[in-house]
Amino acid sequence: MKTRDRILQASLQLFNECGEPRITTNHIADELDISPGNLYYHFRNKDEIIALLFQQFEKRMETALQAPQRRVPNMEDMWLYLHLVFENIWEYRFLYHDLDNILGRNRKLRTHFRRILERKVATAATICQGLADAGIMTATAEEIAALAQNIAVVATYWLNFQGIRASGSTQDSDSAHLALGVYQVLSLVAPFLNGEAQELLRQLSREYLS
Repeated sequence: MKTRDRILQASLQLFNECGEPRITTNHIADELDISPGNLYYHFRNKDEIIALLFQQFEKRMETALQAPQRRVPNMEDMWLYLHLVFENIWEYRFLYHDLDNILGRNRKLRTHFRRILERKVATAATICQGLADAGIMTATAEEIAALAQNIAVVATYWLNFQGIRASGSTQDSDSAHLALGVYQVLSLVAPFLNGEAQELLRQLSREYLS
């Protein structure tokens, strides 16, 4: 692996485990057993590392936030959408744990993150509308719009919510937060589902949390 890629990999791990504000470029260099000068040859500062990690995150989210194009969405599509979104959030969780600080330092990242939020809402709305058109759920256009925004809100702030609730414990000890986040969002959708769809949702939830 090239040194540049090793720096990005180590930075992501340290940021996720310790929190981005606590990690300096010297910590990253020590982790890799390279000199600070070697690190600065590849990245001028820590913000440049963060910017490139954000690019990786954004690319993965673009793939995750794809609604079916040539068929009517179903409940499995909703589950897959949420799973991929929460999986990517977990993989780059340092961004979400210190979101305001990171976006406040970089206007470009703030603009790009806003686009990700808009895509979260749009994809959720598209899937919900498809479910409504197929008779799988019953909801008005206004209810779907509100539901899509609520899904984006929970997905965006779930890790911080769980972190506060788990104060005093090791909040990043495992990825159980991911399963709980998906389940929590599915519970928002449940009241709008009809008959068999509600039973399928219960099955998906049990399998996912087991």
